[in-house]
Amino acid sequence: MRTHKIAAIPADGIGQEVIPAGLAVLRALAERCGDFTLDVEHFDWGSDYYRANGRMMPEDGLETLKRFDAIYFGAVGDKDLPDDITLWGLRLKICQGFDQYANIRPTRVLPGLTSPLRAVEPGDIDWVIVRENSEGEYAGHGGRAHRGHPEEIATETAIFTRAGVTRIMRTAFEIAKSRPRRLLTVVTKSNAQKHGMVFWDEIAAEVARDYPTVTWEKELVDAMAARMIQRPGSIDTVVATNLHADILSDLAGAVAGSLGVAPTANLDPSRRYPSMFEPIHGSAFDIAGKGVANPVATFWTATMMLEHLGEPVAGRLLMEAVERVCAAGIRTRDVGGTATTAEVTEAVIAAIKGANL
Repeated sequence: MRTHKIAAIPADGIGQEVIPAGLAVLRALAERCGDFTLDVEHFDWGSDYYRANGRMMPEDGLETLKRFDAIYFGAVGDKDLPDDITLWGLRLKICQGFDQYANIRPTRVLPGLTSPLRAVEPGDIDWVIVRENSEGEYAGHGGRAHRGHPEEIATETAIFTRAGVTRIMRTAFEIAKSRPRRLLTVVTKSNAQKHGMVFWDEIAAEVARDYPTVTWEKELVDAMAARMIQRPGSIDTVVATNLHADILSDLAGAVAGSLGVAPTANLDPSRRYPSMFEPIHGSAFDIAGKGVANPVATFWTATMMLEHLGEPVAGRLLMEAVERVCAAGIRTRDVGGTATTAEVTEAVIAAIKGANL
């Protein structure tokens, strides 16, 4: 019997609803499969912890998390706290502390869901967006001076290193190579940003020489946003900087029907540290506590976590159960349904229990 140690951090807002839903589904899946177990430990870190302790997580939080195989994360953000405190104090602290440099965001229109794009046909959208997750525009370099004066200044410096760009390019090329179309789009803004973005383009060309079976192309980020709307079927695998991929992947979630169905994996491909798995949607405190949050992104995220843990059969079983439930019309209101979080969760558990292995 294989055992996987999971750190569960629901954190803020609807994270406190969807992570328990995800864990309930995972327990049912482990029982159904019978060949692995999940040893889950819960952590109450987040904005409530900050109000009580003056920090989002304990000082030794990263050391505590090192002994786990994976981190199952909810969302961070609180309407009464500055976003830079909540984000940098927990999510980014974990991502950067554990060098989770590859943020992987798949996008598909699930059965039973409808894209807001009129011309989208089934199968038109099957994307993987690879986001550099450790440096770039979110490196945290910069500062402010002359606060409160008319001449006050603020700087935000994007950091691009050869090591950082090369490794995310290799990750993206490997993913593209593993997919049927073997197509990679490298997204930059090198017409206007002549240092960092040209650097990205140059390293992409260097890495591409090691992947002769992958067709690759360059696209400017603004043109890519338009292409995602106008020609979604032309896209397969995408790699972009921390900021650009953050924005494009949120657009991708909306194109697929809702951010409530969009998953994320924050990976340390070297496996020196645990990787972290989270839904994209954020804390959504406007609907927190109402029981209507969509748990599908959290379930899809769990399939990515299972694949990372070496449980691909369980991951496929879970995704098939989610797709059957969506196709049956058991959906939350963000994707045109009337079901509650609990009702979607119960339906997925029932689908897992009735599935043929």
